[in-house]
Amino acid sequence: MAAEPNGFRLHRPGTGDGRPVRPEPAEPVPETLADDALLDLSTDIAGDDVEETLRRLDAELVGLANVKRRVREIAALLLIDRARERFGLSSTRPTMHMSFTGGPGTGKTTVALRMAEMLHALGYIRKPKVHTVTRDDLVGQFIGHTAPKTKEALAKAAGGVLFIDEAYYLFRPENERDYGQEVIEILLQEMESERTSLVVIFAGYPDRMERFFSANPGLSSRVAHHLEFADYTHAELLGIAELMVARENFHFDEAGHAAFAEYLERRMTRPRFSNARSVRNALDRCRLRQAKRLVELHRPLAKAELMMLTDRDVYGSSVFGDEQGGREPAGSARAGEQSNIAPPDGPTARAPA
Repeated sequence: MAAEPNGFRLHRPGTGDGRPVRPEPAEPVPETLADDALLDLSTDIAGDDVEETLRRLDAELVGLANVKRRVREIAALLLIDRARERFGLSSTRPTMHMSFTGGPGTGKTTVALRMAEMLHALGYIRKPKVHTVTRDDLVGQFIGHTAPKTKEALAKAAGGVLFIDEAYYLFRPENERDYGQEVIEILLQEMESERTSLVVIFAGYPDRMERFFSANPGLSSRVAHHLEFADYTHAELLGIAELMVARENFHFDEAGHAAFAEYLERRMTRPRFSNARSVRNALDRCRLRQAKRLVELHRPLAKAELMMLTDRDVYGSSVFGDEQGGREPAGSARAGEQSNIAPPDGPTARAPA
């Protein structure tokens, strides 16, 4: 790939999918710039890719200002390191192992994907790939089984990002025969020896991750970046809902928007609330209710009707089912009488998402 006179050249071997490829001729290393030279950072061939990744991150995720700020800081650090190399200034390669702490549905996986794309664009990793694992993918059930499983996961993530979800389950001090500690020891070795070709991201709930790192100081010392993903506010969740329905070519009418805002207020106080994940699940069920409502009209439908979600599609949720007499949607029967219109949100033993 050609570069501008003051640009940067980047060679990435491999296709990223495991297939053998014919080695490309190595590009000539640019000459070291003179001490009095000026380097325009905008000529870096990776700059456009990084900016596009950051724009996607802003578009995909509502809120999370602190997370987005740290991602931009990491991008700036690597960009400046590339500029320093042009002047012959050597420095230690920065460690990119990370910890993502936050509740479910707060965007940790999405940020990991965008982080992989950015690190790849800047030449830090070879592949823009995230390999996600949990304890079951790493810990064996008998002696001699854990090391091969862990090394297989590391091999699949080589050149990219290994994302360990609910990482604290690797450490179970109450069980002397648990093999999770063996995984941690292997990870410690690989995180140090393969730091130039592998990024490991540990993810999980804040309190449990704190105990996990406290019990494994060697692991904590190798994690340079700790990103906290706060739960979304009501306003942010409503904004997320609006983005989700727009992407699927739907929209709320005025009454439907107000009803969904009320739904969120109630759902946020219920057990097992999962932020954006619960919003997505709720919208899926709104679509089910809308579909049944439209089919039962037994008449031709306009495009606007196919796109619109109303308060009737929201108030069918069991979140409103504990009220005496139910909820009265505008221009419709009482919500407590709508069991023939809207399917239930799931078994009564489970809180609706």
